[in-house]
Amino acid sequence: MEIIASYGTILLILAVIFGLYMTWGIGANDLANAMGTSVGAGAVSVKQAICIAIIFEFLGAVLAGGHVTATIRKGIIDPSSIINSPEILIYGMLASLLAAAIWLMIASSKGWPVSTTHSIIGALIGFAVVGIGPEAVKWGKVGSVVMSWVVSPVIGGTISFLLVMSTRKLIFDTDHPLKNAKRYAPGYIFLVGFIISLVTMFKGLAHLNLELTTVQSFAVATFIGILTSAIGWTFIRKIKDDPKANRSFSYASVEKVFTPMMLFTACAMAFAHGSNDVANGIGPLAAIYSIISSGGEVMQSSPLPLWILILGGFGIVLGLITLGYRVMLTVGKKITELTPSRGFCAELAAATTVVLASRTGLPVSTTHILVGSVLGVGLARGIGALDLRVVLNIVISWLVTLPAGAIMAMITFFTLKGIFG
Repeated sequence: MEIIASYGTILLILAVIFGLYMTWGIGANDLANAMGTSVGAGAVSVKQAICIAIIFEFLGAVLAGGHVTATIRKGIIDPSSIINSPEILIYGMLASLLAAAIWLMIASSKGWPVSTTHSIIGALIGFAVVGIGPEAVKWGKVGSVVMSWVVSPVIGGTISFLLVMSTRKLIFDTDHPLKNAKRYAPGYIFLVGFIISLVTMFKGLAHLNLELTTVQSFAVATFIGILTSAIGWTFIRKIKDDPKANRSFSYASVEKVFTPMMLFTACAMAFAHGSNDVANGIGPLAAIYSIISSGGEVMQSSPLPLWILILGGFGIVLGLITLGYRVMLTVGKKITELTPSRGFCAELAAATTVVLASRTGLPVSTTHILVGSVLGVGLARGIGALDLRVVLNIVISWLVTLPAGAIMAMITFFTLKGIFG
């Protein structure tokens, strides 16, 4: 308690700096994942992707990022044994933020799409082992995180594979591909609006005290899906056959139908990402703020002031602007060649998987889902369409994330304890 009374302001300033650094890392890595398919498919430029992200990511973080956040992210550690030593938890949260942020910076600079959730979980495990004791870690939860390395990409990849096959059967392998693209496009756009609405309502809006039943959620999502479909149709119906473009690529006119569709998925993915993943960066910051403002009380959940949400949204957008292009390049161009139709299938598959996971409790990672979805799109064209070296590097980076976060958190924890203790 004395340490909090003496150094509370300094610790809070450090928490804000580390929290901003962490959300910067989320923007540089995780958000770049969400926008990478749109950029790689040529549906939006890097500048347009940044503009979309600034608006929709920020709105998602601030409007639906949650007004109460679990102090201990994902319930991965039990702090009950250090309730009388709240400064230990503060050091641990600071160490976790800094360790996860450093790992995300390293991964982003290499262009590796890693999971920000797993980065912070790895860091929390590292702190708990040395700061509280191995028994404080809920190892069963850790097992479910490891399981998600397989579950996430497989589900995302399977759905994207099936979506690509459906576009082939309904549109590309027909006598009138452009006519059929216009016919079926509203249905695909409806799915985007419907599924992303469900993602937001199931995962993002619980904290706004909008207690909707499952039936009400589906009704609202259906309405938004129909509205999105109608808006999309106004763009698509104007697209004309372009014989000149078709000479260089026979389906050029058909792909133009999918370009506005990808704008919808890009906006929707940015909003959903902002509402779901901002907590990875600001959860520990909210915990530190709660302990310091209450004079040392350790709570399982803590109020989340608006300024922390705004800080999180700002940090994420800043990360995308400064370093996000490297991960965008990996996801959008290096795994497999994307066109607007393939990119659309990958993003729709990723969103569908997030909905399924949030309703069934499957332990999944948004990053792993999206990479799996891109892999599924590539596999629909055969294994030769994938760059297997890039895929191997990505898988190795996933395996390294948990231990890398844990080791760096241990070192940082002892450093902070030495400075303030």
